[in-house]
Amino acid sequence: MSTAPKNPKAAEETPAPAPEPKADAGEATAPKKERSGKEGKEGKGKGKAGKAATPGAPTKKARVAPDNPNFRYIVRLGGSDLDGLRPTALALTGVRGVGLRIAEVVCRLSAIDSREMIGNLPEATVTTIESVIGALPEKLPPWMLNHPQDYATGEAHHLISGDLETARRDDVNQMKMIRSYRGVRHERGQKVRGQRTRSNGRTGMAAGVLKKAAKEAAAAKGKETTTAAAAPAAAPAAAPAAEKKPAAEKKPAAEKKA
Repeated sequence: MSTAPKNPKAAEETPAPAPEPKADAGEATAPKKERSGKEGKEGKGKGKAGKAATPGAPTKKARVAPDNPNFRYIVRLGGSDLDGLRPTALALTGVRGVGLRIAEVVCRLSAIDSREMIGNLPEATVTTIESVIGALPEKLPPWMLNHPQDYATGEAHHLISGDLETARRDDVNQMKMIRSYRGVRHERGQKVRGQRTRSNGRTGMAAGVLKKAAKEAAAAKGKETTTAAAAPAAAPAAAPAAEKKPAAEKKPAAEKKA
């Protein structure tokens, strides 16, 4: 049922809507569906769940217990407990002072497959690995070692575990003792290698907190000075009044004698 307009002249004056441009034959246009907030969140959740459920998606491989009866789940090497289920090269990085590059070199020098689980290696092979790590200064160039020149002897060393921490502490104490720039920076807890310290590496309290505390201390000190200045001014005013009373009492006594 169509309703006639109340004002027929206004209906005649209104222009007709412009025709919509037709899409090309090659372009397929499909109406976009608008989703509300809840529907959008649900859709995102479904999408994530669908990705996880796809059969071709990569998943974490579960650790399989080896069939070797002599397998060791914990291997002691260089003062550290290493996970026996990890490959040899990655397991050696658990020793302090041994990185991935040094671990690969040690595996090559020991003629061991770096992908073999370290728990499958016999005790004699683990001892060989430890001896190879100790002999690295003789087989590698100095730039690959973590202690290329000793301060006292000038010899090159590659230190691991507790020896590395001890040597580092001794080097820092030596720099402090000779009062070098780096030693002074170590003492003050500041950056040592030339980093900027304007916005990073600050020590102590924040500047805003210091200003606030200084203002409060100045205000408290001002109050104390005002109270101390007001107290002595009131004391002399009371003293003459006390002195006048005996003088007033003495006058009648002098009159009586007369």
